[in-house]
Amino acid sequence: VKCALGWACWKTYMGRPETDRFWLLSMRQLAGGLYAAGHYNDALSVQEAHLSLLRRIGAPEDSILGMQTNLSSTYGQLGRDEEALSMKRDVYSGHLKLYG
Repeated sequence: VKCALGWACWKTYMGRPETDRFWLLSMRQLAGGLYAAGHYNDALSVQEAHLSLLRRIGAPEDSILGMQTNLSSTYGQLGRDEEALSMKRDVYSGHLKLYG
């Protein structure tokens, strides 16, 4: 159900500008649905595109850290442990800089 909802959101909002809030939320919903359904490679592709988009539009740092946290989990599910650990370190460092 989560995967179907993610696809429906993405299809509904895909024509909107990159900075549109609903477009950004639909990408997150799609990635989450794919992850929940065990489609980790597909979720990874959406998460990487979403992270790139967040950086490109100058999203708040906490949004970027949240997406990096999701990415690290997906890397872990795919057995890409070194990348997962590196991403988790980046997130930890980012949280320290942001929140002290």
